[in-house]
Amino acid sequence: MLRHINSAILGASLALAALTNAALAHPHVWVTYAAVIAYDKEAVIAIDHVWTFDEMYTAMAIEGLDKNNDGKYDRDELAELAQTNIDGLKDFDYFTFAKAGKDDLKFNAPQDYWLEYTGGILKLRFRTPLAQPLPATAPALSVSIFDPSFFIAFDPEKKDAVTLGAGAPKSCTAGFLEPKTGADADALKAQLLNDSFAKQLGQTMNIGSEFTKTIRVSCAKS
Repeated sequence: MLRHINSAILGASLALAALTNAALAHPHVWVTYAAVIAYDKEAVIAIDHVWTFDEMYTAMAIEGLDKNNDGKYDRDELAELAQTNIDGLKDFDYFTFAKAGKDDLKFNAPQDYWLEYTGGILKLRFRTPLAQPLPATAPALSVSIFDPSFFIAFDPEKKDAVTLGAGAPKSCTAGFLEPKTGADADALKAQLLNDSFAKQLGQTMNIGSEFTKTIRVSCAKS
């Protein structure tokens, strides 16, 4: 049982209740991500994720998974770990929070998920489909990928961190909104780490997104 908990990125997060607020302010797992905004009939239908884990997490997670002892980790050997990650992520909304304007968007269960091991690093690939397609005429789409507890640090890749998939309307563009910084932001972040405040999950999500880069997709109106 402990092996599976330690193998999953969320297994570590579930231990947050035993940590002090001071410890919560510092990340213990680092992930860099790239996201493709997937389209069908000019409507957004999903977010395709690629999460690249840090070396320390990778080394811990793959321990004992090289079943044929060939020094490699193929998709079959990593399948159980991928499933464990996805199962754990469910309780945390896959750390993916989307809005159309001010309205929250819902996701269905992930699809097409797997882990790959290249260059000594694990990458988790998965799709989060929107519960309802979002047409180009809808208010601007914003997507935040972050851990409200700050236990896991999410940062976009330095290159091609967000792209529009095939079928995107030519009038649409994607980029990032920068997070809040400064003393006021630090004070609000400290407040988020207060136990009584953090219990207000919905409010935590909304405010927490202000401390991370947010993907924004907007389409020019004709």
